[in-house]
Amino acid sequence: MTYKTNIKDGIADLCLDYPPVNAFDSKGWNDIAIELNRLSTDNSVRVVLLRARGKGFCAGVDIKELAQDANKIVAVNKGCYESFKAVRACNVPVISVVHGFCLGGGVGLAGASDIVIASDDAYFGLPEVDRGALGAASHLARMFPLQHVRRMMFTAEPITASEAYRLGALEEVVSKEELLSSAIKLATKIAEKSPLAIRLAKESLNGIEPNDVDKSYLYEQGFTLKLYESEDSAEARKAFVEKREADFKD
Repeated sequence: MTYKTNIKDGIADLCLDYPPVNAFDSKGWNDIAIELNRLSTDNSVRVVLLRARGKGFCAGVDIKELAQDANKIVAVNKGCYESFKAVRACNVPVISVVHGFCLGGGVGLAGASDIVIASDDAYFGLPEVDRGALGAASHLARMFPLQHVRRMMFTAEPITASEAYRLGALEEVVSKEELLSSAIKLATKIAEKSPLAIRLAKESLNGIEPNDVDKSYLYEQGFTLKLYESEDSAEARKAFVEKREADFKD
């Protein structure tokens, strides 16, 4: 199992738990989507906390699966698409509670959320170009200004929680020890509101977004597939698994 779920007082605590770094394979991503969709239709749930155990929130896609079988990219893309969509389309607010690393697919989850709270050791990044892939910029763009999104994509360099807060991506930055209690405090405020009002508010807020995030992400995934067909992508994945620098041909 890639996660554990507990529901109490209207708050669904969905905790990612897939050692060592919460990097999910194609099945894992699809399982997360299924669970989020289940919680979305559970009338006892008024808000979802999306958090994680371990060293960090989520390290994204399991590159080892793709290094072993490049054809898995279609299943991985589908799983990422469905899980990110499930967060954004969830009938109730989703609060991502981030500690440590939030990379690649982790950004997709956090960026699709309604609110993000982070610990002061958190950092966010899209290392995709160093892994022979692309994607999740559509969701990163829900968090950061355009030029920062492009810089993060082009350089594959992460951004700290303090800088993310300065740029308006995070609701709050607290110590790691305070993270869960702060998230529960916020979730409790939401859970005490009218369930109908909150669900309608969530639907209306999604409806007035200036961009169709799901459509934009599908567009991105087309470029991911194109890149995966190249020798550069295969070399990047192989280098990552072998823990060495990639050797790209001119």
